[in-house]
Amino acid sequence: MTTIPLLAVYGVVLALIAFWPVPVDRGATGMLRGLARFVPVLTYDRVEFGANVLLFVPLGVLLAVAMPRRRVFLVPFALLLSGAIEAGQAIFLDERTATFRDIVANTIGATIGLVIVLVAERVSSGAVVVADRTPRADDGEGVEGER
Repeated sequence: MTTIPLLAVYGVVLALIAFWPVPVDRGATGMLRGLARFVPVLTYDRVEFGANVLLFVPLGVLLAVAMPRRRVFLVPFALLLSGAIEAGQAIFLDERTATFRDIVANTIGATIGLVIVLVAERVSSGAVVVADRTPRADDGEGVEGER
C-alpha cells in the first residue's frame, strides 16, 4: 500500500476518534485511575497526553513521506489541524472537552513523526557515521617519534 491510501485510512480513523460523540476513553476511565493508584507517575492526565502524542505520530510520518518537499509546512499544518479538531469538539460535541493541552500533544506527536522520518533517511543514506576510535599517528596516540 502506498503512502496516500495509508494517509486516507489514517484520516478516517483520526476523524472517528476526534469526533466520536462521547469520550473514546469512557470505558477505560476506571482502569486508568486504578493504574494511577498502582503506578502513581501514570496519572490520567499523563496517559491522556501520551495518547494524544501517539495519535499524531503517524500523521507526521505519513505526511513527511508523502510530501518530502513540503515538510516545512508539516508542523504548522498539524497545529492547525489539531486546533480545528479541538474547535469542532468544543462547538459540536457536548460530551467532549477541547483543551489547549491536546493541541500541544498532537503537535508534538506530528513533530516526532517528522523527526523519525528525517533520522531514518539519514541513517539509510549512510550520512550517519559512527566515530572511529582507532588511534592514528596524527592524533598524538600514534607511534612514538612521529610527532
